[in-house]
Amino acid sequence: MNPRWLTLTATLIVAGALLVNLSGSARRAGAAADLPVYTDALAAGWQDWSYGSVTSNYANASQVYAGTASIAVTYTGGWSGLQIGYGGAYLDVSAYDAFRFWVHGGAAGGQPLTVIVTLRTGTVEQNVTPPANAWAQVDLSLLGHPAREVYSIQWFNNSATGQPTFYLDDVAFVDTGAPTPTPEPPTDGPALSVDAAADQHPISPYIYGINFASEAVANAVRLPVRRWGGNSTTRYNWQLDVHNTGSDWYFENIPDAPGTVDQFVEQDRRTGTQTLLTMPLIGWTPRRRLTGHPYDCGFQISRYGPQDDADWSWDPDCGNGELGGVPLTGNDPADTSIAITTTFVISWINHLTAQYGPAASGGVLFYDLDNEPMLWNGTHRDVHPAPASYDELRDRTWAYAAAIKSADPTAQTLGPVVWGWTAYFWSALDWAPGGAWWEHPQDRLAHGDVPFVEWYLQQMKTYQDAHGARILDYLDVHYYPQASGVALSPAGSPAVQALRLRSTRSLWDPAYTDESWIGEPVYLIPRMKQWVADNYPGTKLAITQYNWCALDHINGALAQADVLGIFGREGLDMATLWGPPNTAMAPGIFAFRMYRNYDGAGSAFGETSVRAVSADQEKLSVYAARRSPDGALTVLAINKTGQPLTSTVTLAGFAPAAAASVYCYSAANLAAIIHEPDQTITAGGFTATLPANSITLFAIPPSVPLNQRLYLPLVRRAG
Repeated sequence: MNPRWLTLTATLIVAGALLVNLSGSARRAGAAADLPVYTDALAAGWQDWSYGSVTSNYANASQVYAGTASIAVTYTGGWSGLQIGYGGAYLDVSAYDAFRFWVHGGAAGGQPLTVIVTLRTGTVEQNVTPPANAWAQVDLSLLGHPAREVYSIQWFNNSATGQPTFYLDDVAFVDTGAPTPTPEPPTDGPALSVDAAADQHPISPYIYGINFASEAVANAVRLPVRRWGGNSTTRYNWQLDVHNTGSDWYFENIPDAPGTVDQFVEQDRRTGTQTLLTMPLIGWTPRRRLTGHPYDCGFQISRYGPQDDADWSWDPDCGNGELGGVPLTGNDPADTSIAITTTFVISWINHLTAQYGPAASGGVLFYDLDNEPMLWNGTHRDVHPAPASYDELRDRTWAYAAAIKSADPTAQTLGPVVWGWTAYFWSALDWAPGGAWWEHPQDRLAHGDVPFVEWYLQQMKTYQDAHGARILDYLDVHYYPQASGVALSPAGSPAVQALRLRSTRSLWDPAYTDESWIGEPVYLIPRMKQWVADNYPGTKLAITQYNWCALDHINGALAQADVLGIFGREGLDMATLWGPPNTAMAPGIFAFRMYRNYDGAGSAFGETSVRAVSADQEKLSVYAARRSPDGALTVLAINKTGQPLTSTVTLAGFAPAAAASVYCYSAANLAAIIHEPDQTITAGGFTATLPANSITLFAIPPSVPLNQRLYLPLVRRAG
C-alpha cells in the first residue's frame, strides 16, 4: 500500500457536486454488492473505446489504490478521452444509485477531466481535477435517471493540450443508499405572449437541414435538405470516386464506394430531401484510384524527409507536412492531384442532370461553391499553399458559378462558404503575415478597406449588372460558437451548459456581447441581412455549417431547439447542421423532430412565423407559427432551467379552440417525445407548467376548423 494516502483524512467537495474522499480506507465494506467495471482488469463485457491522442495501460502496477493493478492514462494531445464501453449494448444498473471510481493525479495532478457516464436516457457529467500524489474517491449520482441503463464511461481531456499521466482504480457502480431527491416544485416562470397577427413571415423549410444525415435520421425528421460538404469535398473526383483528406488526415487520397455522390442523391430522393452538393473551386482533384494501402499522399516521408507526425496506423510514409511545427514547402501537387478547370464541374453537372434531371425537374437543386476557401492554405496546402485573396475568390466564383448556371440554369448556388468570424471581414492573405496583422490588413486595404463578405457581394452584383444574370443565389457562411467549451465539446460543467444556452443569442441579439475572443456583438443573422441589403439585394441567407454540440445530451438538445427557433423567427433561408448523430434517437435529433415530426405522423411546427416574446429568454424561450393545413397556431417553449416553470401565455390575433394538443421532450425521458394531456385554452391564453430542461409544443386549433369556414356565410344568410 502507498503510505501517502493513509495519512489523508479530509473529505472535499469538488466542483460543487462530486464527493471526493481522501480517507485512504481500503475497499469499502459491502463491495461484493457493487457492480465492478474495473478491478485489476476490465470486468466481463467492458471494452476499451478510447479516442484521440491517449495511451492507456490497464495492467499498471506502479501506482495502485487496491489490488494489484490500476489504469494508467496519458493524454498526448487535446480533446481526447479514455472511454470504456459495454460491448455496444446497454447494461442495466438500475440497482445502483452512483458511479464510483478512485483517481490519482500522479506527481503533477490537476488534469482537467470531464467524466461522462452515458445512459440510455442521457448523460451524467462532472468536471474532476485529480489531486497530486494522492488517491481520491469520486461519486457521480445517478438518481436523476430512474431507469438506468449504461452504455459507456469516459474521462475526457477537456483541454487543447496533452496532460501528465493519471491513474484510475476500483471503478464500479454502487448502491450508496442515498434517498431519491424530492422533485423541485414548480416556480413562477417568465410571462410569454404570442400575437398571431403580428410579424408574420414565411419560415423556410430549408433551415432544418443537416450535413450527411443518415437515412434513419432523414426519415425521422422529414429532412428538407441535406448537404454533402466539408474539407474532403474540396477535392473529390466524381469520375474516379476518390477524395483527398487534406490536413484532416495526412493529405491522403482515399477511394470511395463506386458512385458515392449518386448514392447520396438517391438517398435524398428516397426521403424527399433536396440535395446540396459542394462543387470544387480549388482547381485540383485526386489523380487516380488505388485499391489498397499505401495511398497517394501529399507529403511522403520517403520523398520530403522526416516530419512531426505520420499515419502510423495505415500509411507510415504519409507525413503531416510539418517539421518542428513549420509547414513544409516545395512539394509537388501532382503527387496526389491533377489540375482541373470549369470543364470538370460542367461534366459533373451534365452527369447529374442526365441521371436525375435538372434542378427544376427534381434534380440536384443546390450547389455550394467549395468549402471554407480561406483555409485552403492550411487544409489543402499540398496543392494550394498560397493564402486565398479577395481577387482569387471573386475570380473563381465568377468562373465556376457561371459554369454551374450554364450547365443547369435552374440550379441555385451558395457562396463564399467561409469558415467563420475572421473570414467575414478579412482574407487569408490578410492574416498570413501573423502578428498584429489586423492593424494593417494588406488585402482589405487594397480593396478600399471594405470587409470581405461585403466586397464579395458587391462583386456578384457587378457581374449581374454586366452580364444580366445572377450567379449567386445564397450568401453562405459557417458559424461555430467561439465561447470556451461550447463547440467541439461535450455538455461540460453546469457553467458551460449555461454558457451554451446563452450563446445562441449571438445569432440575433445586438445587445449580447459574445463571451469569447470575439468580445463584441455578433447578431449574425441581422448582420447578414444588412450585408445583403447594402450590397446585393435579393440574395438569400444560408449557414451551411454550425454546431452548438452536446447533441447526445439534453443541454445540446435545448440549444439546438433554440437555434432552430431563432432561424425561423429571424428569417434565415437555409441552415445545415454539421456533425450530426447517426441515430434518430439522439437528443439533438429530437430537437429537430419537435419542429418537423413531433408526433411521428408528420405533424410539424407552423410554416408562418408570428410574434412570440418571453419576459426572460435566458430562462424560457418561446417561438410561434401558424400552420396552413389545419389553421393551427403552434407555440414551442424551451425551459432552459433545471426546475419546472409555471408561466402564463397570453394569446392575441387568434381565436383558439378550447383545448390544445401538447407534446414534450425533456430530461425525464430522452428516448421519446411524450404526448401529454390536452391543455385548456381560453380566448386570452392559458397557464402551463413546463418541465425542467424541456421542449414543449402546444398545437392550438382555431375555434372554427378550416374545413367548416366555407359554410359560415351560408349559415349567416339562412339565420
